[in-house]
Amino acid sequence: MGRRSSFHEEAALAFYQDIPLELHGFDSFKEMLAAYDSDDVDAVVIAVENTLSGGLVQNLELIHSGGYQVVGEVHIPIHQYLMALPGESLESIREVRSHEMALYQTRTFFEKNCPGVTFIKTSSTVAAVQEIVSGQLKGVAAVASRLAAKEYGMEVLAREIESSKENRTRFFVLDRYFRPEKTDKASWCFTLPHKAGALAQILTILSFYEMNLTRIQSLPIPGCPWEYFFYADIRFEDSVRYRQALSAVRPLLADLDIMGVYKGSF
Repeated sequence: MGRRSSFHEEAALAFYQDIPLELHGFDSFKEMLAAYDSDDVDAVVIAVENTLSGGLVQNLELIHSGGYQVVGEVHIPIHQYLMALPGESLESIREVRSHEMALYQTRTFFEKNCPGVTFIKTSSTVAAVQEIVSGQLKGVAAVASRLAAKEYGMEVLAREIESSKENRTRFFVLDRYFRPEKTDKASWCFTLPHKAGALAQILTILSFYEMNLTRIQSLPIPGCPWEYFFYADIRFEDSVRYRQALSAVRPLLADLDIMGVYKGSF
């Protein structure tokens, strides 16, 4: 997962629920996956999509290029808190630090309440809190989770400042031992032959087999101008129909990576 006291920690606790966990935090997603590769951790929880800011394509690419298998997903509501050192107030804040996604998700709050503040991007929401605490930075606030405020003894200046109350983040779970008992969702990464109507043909077949395409996103293929990876999520009710659909589209794809077949979280 990401750093301790981050939303990744909340996601891990939500997915595994009552299972005892030994949690490890990392400074980057590459570092986290490297620990998974070297068997230092048994499972990874990694953010892949947010309802406000869209897909985290860099993380999808890390999962695809690394050949990892997704065994589950979890969605959690994202509530952003504005926090600073004890004794600070909303009026004393001149600078706000956080991950760029968190700053994007809270822009409306600052436009209304703190129009003159300077924004500084950090590697994570928790990194912003750590910088303030370690440097005892006055007049500087962070946007982070409730867990981070509690963990680092920060004073909460404003609660739930996200622009939309439907702000949710989706996380993929990689786990070398976990196997879902039931599956109703698949995540693919595929490429298409360079010819007219190729994508439309795939979509028609999926529709015929009653596959629910819940998400599709394209990403340029490095070194191949005007060619793209397509990341797609497919919901299905009948596993037999899913396998039939897969058999029907596979010959029409230039390349297909089934990143995971798992139980959708809702």
